[in-house]
Amino acid sequence: MTARDVFIVRQTTMITGMSPYDPSAFPPFAVTVDLVVLTVRRHALCALVVRRGEPPFQGRWALPGGFVRADEDLSAAAARELAEETGLSAHDPVAGVPLPGNGAHLEQLATYGDPKRDPRMRVVSVAHLVLAPDLPAPRAGGDAKGARWAPVEALLDQEGGFARDDEQPAPLAFDHAQILADGVERARSKIEYSSLATAFCPPEFTVGELRRVYEAVWGVALDPRNFHRKVTGTPGFLVPAGGTTTRQGGRPAQLFRAGTATLLNPPMLRPEV
Repeated sequence: MTARDVFIVRQTTMITGMSPYDPSAFPPFAVTVDLVVLTVRRHALCALVVRRGEPPFQGRWALPGGFVRADEDLSAAAARELAEETGLSAHDPVAGVPLPGNGAHLEQLATYGDPKRDPRMRVVSVAHLVLAPDLPAPRAGGDAKGARWAPVEALLDQEGGFARDDEQPAPLAFDHAQILADGVERARSKIEYSSLATAFCPPEFTVGELRRVYEAVWGVALDPRNFHRKVTGTPGFLVPAGGTTTRQGGRPAQLFRAGTATLLNPPMLRPEV
């Protein structure tokens, strides 16, 4: 440290009462946000993946994300990456009310800081979980060469890895397979007791459509009558929307909206498979 640096540290200590330290004694590192974007497509739980266009792991599939800018906090960085990758706007999970139109549920998932997770430098990633209704084909943004929805079971295949028909199977880049697995487990566990499953549904939906969300996320078949009784038995969990639909075929089915109750009581325990 120079004499000026020593003087500044001493003055800071006198003014704030903080212990002096040398910033240069700590190694620099970067912070990124990675997004586990989940939706239900063709009755299967799918995640958004992008093909990396640059090293490291060039050509491999990865979760969308990017570096946090110097002037933004973590939630703002996650919302920005979400908008760039999907065109979706995030709503505040604390408020519990989606934005009109293309709003998505966004919540912080976990932090990943293995020193060797990125070969370029020390990078700490703060992963976020994103849930939204059936989404259109994604567009590649930034340095990505492609983007697609893929079933989570194929992405988490520990033996062969993931690949398209014309590719050699390979695991997801970085530690993204672990991040994806953690995000999927978060979604599977939270829909047992919370209203999170409704984030996969359009603003108005039938009980049958909500049941198919549970079946896709859990990968099991559920008894329609028991399911209907459970989700309509909690006051305020589902609210009649005042209409019916035949979009699923058969007789007209009543439409509902997500109510103000955020907890399902009693919870709907995940069947053992």
